[in-house]
Amino acid sequence: MQDRTASPKPFAGALPELKVNSRDLRIDACRGIALWCIFLDHVPNNIGSWLTLRNYGFSDAAEVFMFVSGVTCALAYGKVRSCEGWTSVIRRTLRRSWDIYVAFLLLTLACAILVHLAGGDRLADESNTRILLDQPGSALAHAAILQYRPVNTDVLPIFVLLHLFFAPLLWLLFRMPNVTLGASLTLYALVHMFGWSMPAWPSGHWAFNPLAWQLLAVLGAWMIIEGERVRPWLTSRKALVPAALYLVFSLVIALSWRIKPLEALVPQGLTKLAYSLDKSNLDPLRLLHFLALAVVAVWFVPPNRQALTTAVMRGAILCGKHSLPIFCLGVLLTLASLLALLDISEGLAMQITLSVGGILMMIVAATLLNLVKITPPGLQPTVALAAGVPAQPDAWGTVDWCPLKAFRRGIREFGLREFGWAGSRNSVIDCRFADRQSHRVFRLADRLVRPRADVIAPSPKPAAMTARNATATIPSAEYRFGT
Repeated sequence: MQDRTASPKPFAGALPELKVNSRDLRIDACRGIALWCIFLDHVPNNIGSWLTLRNYGFSDAAEVFMFVSGVTCALAYGKVRSCEGWTSVIRRTLRRSWDIYVAFLLLTLACAILVHLAGGDRLADESNTRILLDQPGSALAHAAILQYRPVNTDVLPIFVLLHLFFAPLLWLLFRMPNVTLGASLTLYALVHMFGWSMPAWPSGHWAFNPLAWQLLAVLGAWMIIEGERVRPWLTSRKALVPAALYLVFSLVIALSWRIKPLEALVPQGLTKLAYSLDKSNLDPLRLLHFLALAVVAVWFVPPNRQALTTAVMRGAILCGKHSLPIFCLGVLLTLASLLALLDISEGLAMQITLSVGGILMMIVAATLLNLVKITPPGLQPTVALAAGVPAQPDAWGTVDWCPLKAFRRGIREFGLREFGWAGSRNSVIDCRFADRQSHRVFRLADRLVRPRADVIAPSPKPAAMTARNATATIPSAEYRFGT
């Protein structure tokens, strides 16, 4: 899902030129590709699904999407916590949970309308909307409490719960990261030992059991907080070798399910063991496969922003930025694609057309959403805070200081109340840090000036001098630690 950060709105339009801002575009690209894969996998008998992870191992794009969501939540709300405090974190997580909840209800209604317009009986069973069409009152009542979900919408209720409880989760991760991850692992183990689940209607079955899938979101957030300690282990050969071997093993098993000559070469015991993978409860073999993929990705996927300049990656970044509406669009495109396969043709050409056309429609929709710049009332001014070379970085790569102090100082010194500033109630703060690399200060100053911030509050003094040299029109209020 798309997560709000403290980044100012003027940066939104800069994405097509790949201006680097506080968002990590690689994360958006990963999330966008996962959305494409989810769409391709959901279209039945689709040749396009051979481009996804599903056919080459035990896990698929769902694990990637859930893990990346935990990462983005930790990054976004961690920045909010650093700049605005826990009250803002709670407010934003609750608001985001509400947005996803409303989107889920609207998507449920949209699925029912699309199935009804398509003739009802043809797609009702495949989309799990027959009971909604037959018993709309009961179905909508259970949908309102997240117990009823049309097919392919199951992930949205999980994100409603994730954002609803993310503020206390983040608080625990800051104070007891390993204990919190251990509690998440314990809950995951208890789910598999005792079959725990949450109530569902009418079948009592969740396609994604939140009690099990929460582990991936917690793991993603934990990686952000404990990343510096974990990275040396992830980049060691002791982790790479078993991860690569497990990926090869899962590749052979997964291909044997679909390639008959290969099936004869695999012992039946292994085939039966892996074929019964339980996706609903995040089977341990699926979890291990995703973790192995993550280790190999850390080794062989370099943090190279140059790769993000290609047209395909630009499209993925756009879709990842607007993941909530694009996910909803993908669900509706899946139903439309199924209808086209039934009514027009199930041939290879139609499968390719639907796959490519669906992804292009997602990119176009994301592009249009990116062009719509909606600035809420009272969020016009922006204060950009650039720290030069931090002295005491914490787990987030920031420093232990309060940017709002510099913000209030800017109001006091430059009379910014004339422009509509009102303390911290209507501010948009963009925090940037050089991470002990002095040469980055010059680039940071240039990137703060281009989107036309209202005031810059740099620190320490070398950064303040660089900011003043970068612009003669934007006021600069140097922030001193301890003041």
